[in-house]
Amino acid sequence: MKTISSRQNALVRTFRELRDAAAFTDGRVLVDGVHLVREARAAALEFEAVAVSSSHLTGNSEAGNLARTLESAGAPVYSVSDVVFGAMSPVRSPSGIVAIARRAPSDASAFSLTGGFTLVAADIQDPGNLGGLIRAAEAGGVTGVLVAGPSANPFSWKALRGSMGSALRIPIAGGETLDAIVGCAMASGTRIVAAVPRDGRSPEDVEWRGSVALILGGEGHGLPPDVLTACDDLVTIPMTPPVESLNVAVAGAILIYAARRQRS
Repeated sequence: MKTISSRQNALVRTFRELRDAAAFTDGRVLVDGVHLVREARAAALEFEAVAVSSSHLTGNSEAGNLARTLESAGAPVYSVSDVVFGAMSPVRSPSGIVAIARRAPSDASAFSLTGGFTLVAADIQDPGNLGGLIRAAEAGGVTGVLVAGPSANPFSWKALRGSMGSALRIPIAGGETLDAIVGCAMASGTRIVAAVPRDGRSPEDVEWRGSVALILGGEGHGLPPDVLTACDDLVTIPMTPPVESLNVAVAGAILIYAARRQRS
C-alpha cells in the first residue's frame, strides 16, 4: 500500500479541489466514510484513489478492512497520516476512509421522459435537501432526476451524504434550464405536475399514471409563473395550521409516494 506523508501532495490537493467543487464535475465524486465507499463499490464505480488513515489500519476497523478489500480488487489505495487525512476528508470528524470514484455521466438530452416518472429539482440550493430528495426519489420509484437552474451540485459530498448513496445509482442529469425541460416534456406528451404551497389539488386527486414529470421548486421563492401556467396540474400538500410549508425533501417524499400508490 502506497503512503502519503505531506499535505502538499498533488493527490491531497485533488481531494481538496473536489471537496470544494460547486458545479457538476467531470464524472468524479468524492465519497467519504465506510457506508458511501461501500455504496460506490456496490454501484460498480471505478475508484481513482482511496485514502485510509494509518490509524485505521491497525486492529480490525471497518475502514481498514474495506481499504484492504479495495486494494485486493485493484483499486489504488493510499495510507496517510491522520493529519494528512484530515486535509483530504471533507468532514470535521473523519471516518477513516475517503475516495474519489468515477460515475458514468448522464446527459439531460438523452433522458427519455416517455413512460417514466421524472423528478425535476429546480433551484434547490441546499445540498442536504437535494440529497434527501434524491434518496426519496429512488425509494419511491422515480426513474430519473433532472436538476435545473442554480441548484446545488447533486454529486457534492454534502449532497451525496444526504442521498446516502442514491445519487450513485439513479440517473441524474443537469445543465438544462427549467424552460427547456418543460418544453421537452410538453413535446413528448408527458404530464407536468408542479408542487405549489397553496391552491393546488390534493395529491390523491392528481393523475400520476403514465409519463409524468413532477417539478419541485427551491426553498423560498418557488416556481416562476410562466412555468406554472405551462403545467398540466398543480398539487398542494394539505397541512394543518399554523404550518404553511415543509422541507422540500419531506414534501417531495410525500408527493412521490402519493404517485407510487397509483403507479404500482
